[in-house]
Amino acid sequence: MEIFTGKYNAGDYSMDYCRFGNGPDTFVILPGISVQSVAALADAVAEQYRILTDDFTVYLFDRRNEIPEHYSVHDMAEDTAEAVKSLGLKDLHIFGASQGGMIAIDLALSHPELVKKTAVGSTAVRLMPERFGFFQQLIDLCTERDAESLYLLFGETIFPEPAFEMFRKAYIEAAKTVTDEQMDHFRIITEGMRDLDMLDELAEIKCPLLLIHDKKDKVFPIEFAEEIIDRMSGRDDFAYHIYDGYGHIAYDLAPDYRERLLSFMKVTIQ
Repeated sequence: MEIFTGKYNAGDYSMDYCRFGNGPDTFVILPGISVQSVAALADAVAEQYRILTDDFTVYLFDRRNEIPEHYSVHDMAEDTAEAVKSLGLKDLHIFGASQGGMIAIDLALSHPELVKKTAVGSTAVRLMPERFGFFQQLIDLCTERDAESLYLLFGETIFPEPAFEMFRKAYIEAAKTVTDEQMDHFRIITEGMRDLDMLDELAEIKCPLLLIHDKKDKVFPIEFAEEIIDRMSGRDDFAYHIYDGYGHIAYDLAPDYRERLLSFMKVTIQ
């Protein structure tokens, strides 16, 4: 499969992205927080989402490379919207995972003219101080420059037990390659979720919405999904599916995850 990697340049910042597939419609992937660039994993992402490539041309957008000290989820969504518009993309079928789900929902709310359908996985729309403990730990480890502890805490939390044991050594080795610049970047994008609250706006989404979550998600426990379901219930263009056992990283581990996305994106909703 041919994979194109590009860089959107906005003058004062740039944003990496990749493109694969030749389908007539546009599918946009917005990944969750990551210490190192997700766009660098374009080959693995393309293989994982191969099922979509007959129906969609798929784009994956990373966060901007040069970021200010204060960089909110809304700022991330605005940067993504500008990149999308610069490439001439429209009628977007968006899938956002974790923080990417927050960005996807913000895009659907702020730029309904760009978004045709939205799917989100393992995410939240409200992250008040009492819910920020895990992320504060990540931020503190970045400040302390403790990359190994950061990677281990992150992996142990996103993976279901005992699945992480299969990846523990790889995470420890990956931590050895992390730069101070990458740690600062990760700290800022993580801090950008503090005090997030889109719950009251959620019902204003004009496009169809799919929510996928897992009962054993330790990053965003099931009540995060339940409050979204409560706000969106009763709408014919809202659907959800709850897994049980894949944890936060269900979007990588559940074998039928991409099939669910494809089915939702292709179905015609009256």
